[in-house]
Parts: sequence; C-alpha cells; structure tokens
Amino acid sequence: MGQALFRKFDMSLLKAEIHCHIEGAADPNLVLRLAQKYQLDMSDIIEDGAYVWSDFTSFLKAYDKASSVFRTPDDYRLLTYDYFSKLADQNCIYGEIFGSSDHAAQMGIGYNDLVQAMAAGIEDAKSETGIEGRIIMTCVRHLGPEAAIAVAELIAENPHPMVTGFGMGGDERMFDVQEFAPAYAIAADAGLGLTAHGGEFAGPDSVRDCLDHLNVTRVGHGVRSIEDPALMNRLRDENIVLEVCPGSNISLGVYENFAAHPLRKLFEAGVAVTLNSDDPPFFHTSLDREYQLATDEFGFEDDTINQFTRTALEAAFVDEPTRSKLLKKLDTHS
Repeated sequence: MGQALFRKFDMSLLKAEIHCHIEGAADPNLVLRLAQKYQLDMSDIIEDGAYVWSDFTSFLKAYDKASSVFRTPDDYRLLTYDYFSKLADQNCIYGEIFGSSDHAAQMGIGYNDLVQAMAAGIEDAKSETGIEGRIIMTCVRHLGPEAAIAVAELIAENPHPMVTGFGMGGDERMFDVQEFAPAYAIAADAGLGLTAHGGEFAGPDSVRDCLDHLNVTRVGHGVRSIEDPALMNRLRDENIVLEVCPGSNISLGVYENFAAHPLRKLFEAGVAVTLNSDDPPFFHTSLDREYQLATDEFGFEDDTINQFTRTALEAAFVDEPTRSKLLKKLDTHS
C-alpha cells in the first residue's frame, strides 16, 4: 500500500455518502452550544472541542449523552443543516442520513415533526450549496421486532418525499434477523429502499441473513463478508452494495489497523463498495478523510475513487431524475 504515499490525494474529487447517523454527525461545538442552552454538562465527553471515549461502552455513553441535546424539531433542523453544509464543503454532492424515530420519541419529538425538521435542514443546505440529500429511517435491532414493525408502519402511513429508505442499526447480536422480515416487508410495500447493518461486529452469517430474510440491496458495513468466499461471490453476483466505513471500523476495533482492513480485497473481488463516515466526529474522521484514506492507506487511484462515488450514486435511494442529474455532474467533473 505504500505507493499511495508518493502522490497527493485530489481534494477536488466529488463525493457521495450513503451511511451516516444523524446524531452521530453532531459537531462537538454544536453540541456544546445546545448544552449551554439546556444547561447540560458535557465536560465528561467533550474536551478541547473533541469527543473523548476509550472503548465501545464509553463510545455509546458519549453518543447517547451528546444526542440528548437535540430536544426539539428545530434542534434537529439545525443538526441536519449543519452536517449537510459540512458535506457540501467537502465537495460532496449527495448524502443520505439515518434518522431514528425511537430516539426522537425519547426526547418527546413525534415522527412527523422529526422528518419535517430533518427535511428542512437538508433543504436549507441545498438552497445554499446545491447538495442533494435524503433520509433513511431506521429501527433499532436490540429494541426487538415489534418495535421495528411500529417504525415501519409509521413511515408507511406518513409518507414524505425525503424519506426514501428503511434501515436497521443496533446490536447485531440481538434477535434473529428473520424476526425483522415483517417490518422490512412493510417498508418494501411502501416503496422504500432497504438496507441493514450487518457484518460489522457479527460475522458473515449476519450479512447472509440480511440478504436471505430482509431483501436488502445494500448492507451497512458488511466488511466481515471477507471471511466467507461463497458470500463474497453472492455479493458480487447480486450486486449488493456495501456501505464501508474504514475509519469507524478501526476506531471501534473491528480491525486493528488499515493494513488489516479488507476494503481493497473486497474491491478486487468485484464487490460493490462505497466510502462513508458513519459517526464522523466521534471517530475523528470526515468524508474527506475517508476518501483520503482510500489513497493513503489503500493505494487507490483517482479513477477508482471516482468509481466509489459512482457506486454510491447508483445505489442511492433517490428518484431517477435526481440520480441522472448527479451522475451527469460526476461525469462532467471527472
């Protein structure tokens, strides 16, 4: 991988992101501003303008505490606007963000208010920068299949043009994937694109289960697929897209270092992969950094990095006229 060190990453490359959690995208400075507004102490999770945590448990604590400052729809509008504006500053032309009605409900925010707030934030950023964005609403796996059905029904019964996908995050070790098939069937019937987290902390079987039972076209992370050659062949043959987040994987200890990370092996095996930031400020990363890592750590050339962006746009849960416009922008810029 050393050849990448002899050339400079082209910062002007256009980018796209299809895997990022809205609360996980919260800039520490924004969290501190809202914490002051609500008289909350964040000194145990933010130091010198950065999140601090030491292991997965403390990461979850920091994530949940930072998320607690988003208490009104306008807080979510501001959060969404802030993140999409930052994406646009990184030459990102399209972004999808995961939203959680379960988390918002804990703050007393109803589903429609949450969606309208996030959509307004995206529209505000678009009006200033031109960036396109959509929302993937997610269920939380460890809350169980009944809660997932409730989320899917909420989305199906309250359609919004900016909500174009359904996903599942949370603890991969909880419940059998097939128990979530009814929720995914509701989302599919509502015309939503389907994705699910798998193959991150759980092994390749978790990815296979998502394909067998949830009919997803994308898998969040999915990197543990590298451990199963037959699954790799299936991903390639069925053109399943992996939403890969290298910086997140290293920060959370899925892999010890970038040399051990399978991004290049996945790509060379013909699996469709994309680059994403997951929870960027928590992992001290950004979409820019993930693209730069593709050069510096994995040795990809600019043409291949452009292909990652193309794959993201082709896999995006977006209407065809918008997709065509975005692909044309990428072609014109390349």
